[in-house]
Amino acid sequence: MKIIDHLSSDKTDKPAVVTIGSFDGVHLGHQKVLTDLKKIAEKDNARTVVVSFEPHPRIFFNPQTDLRLLTTAEEKANLLSQQNIDELLLQKFDKDFAGQDAETFVKRLVENLNMKDLLIGYDHRFGKDRKGTFDFVKSLEPKYGFKTHKIEPLLLDGQAISSSIIRKALQNGDANLAQTYLGRPYVLTGRVVEGNRLGRTLGFPTANISVDNPYKLIPKQGVYLVKSIINQKPVFGMMNIGYRPTIDGKKQIMEIHFFDFNGDLYGKTIPVYFLERLRDEQKFPNLEALQNQLKKDAELSRRMISEFFLNHK
Repeated sequence: MKIIDHLSSDKTDKPAVVTIGSFDGVHLGHQKVLTDLKKIAEKDNARTVVVSFEPHPRIFFNPQTDLRLLTTAEEKANLLSQQNIDELLLQKFDKDFAGQDAETFVKRLVENLNMKDLLIGYDHRFGKDRKGTFDFVKSLEPKYGFKTHKIEPLLLDGQAISSSIIRKALQNGDANLAQTYLGRPYVLTGRVVEGNRLGRTLGFPTANISVDNPYKLIPKQGVYLVKSIINQKPVFGMMNIGYRPTIDGKKQIMEIHFFDFNGDLYGKTIPVYFLERLRDEQKFPNLEALQNQLKKDAELSRRMISEFFLNHK
């Protein structure tokens, strides 16, 4: 997949089928749009182009926003590449772009991408003063010679799938619901950093995870069954997100005890997939009680891992 960060003056003869949106999470609703995009492109022998924005417009207008993202720019690009999209225009969202009116942007898509079809959400708005609605864009068809397609919401059990619904599920600790709407486990990517090595003394050595992007959504505090890919192999573990109240922790950390793994991970960047939430974080009367609970968590996790393999044969 080709990735570009702005609309250049380079022109191409091959037409493009384009869709616009934040695509945060690349969830099942987004995947339905991408399927439609590819069907139209195949019919017309055209390129598939996704136009998204970096940073997210809400973050640009309010850096102090409480919005947390399901995917970083890198994660989004990787997921779109897996969907076999030809090009990602990760448009830099800055003051100049924010001041551009909707018609000018559509005109540039036609002229620079050779856009012949545009898929746009029924409630999507873009451009200065958010005037770029579906009806407005459709009114531009005769002037610029392209066709507009309306994207309707994808419903699952009567619920419209959206990034905001998935964010809420994760913030409530519902990893299963998030996975249902995403079509895969929620993932965060982080670096393994030095910890205080307390886990080793308890018989449960951990890898401490640091996430660089401050807007990346961290699920609700608690203990989770997780999976990572290390050296191109799946490795399961149990992850704690929280303040470690038993030892009076002062800041939130994320630490994973990987099962049956002894390699050195310090400094490496790894993906962490959230499979199941096991329990809330608890304060125990002493380290021995904490150790006993960790043993119970490990037993439960291993049973779940066995069931996972049985269900995915």
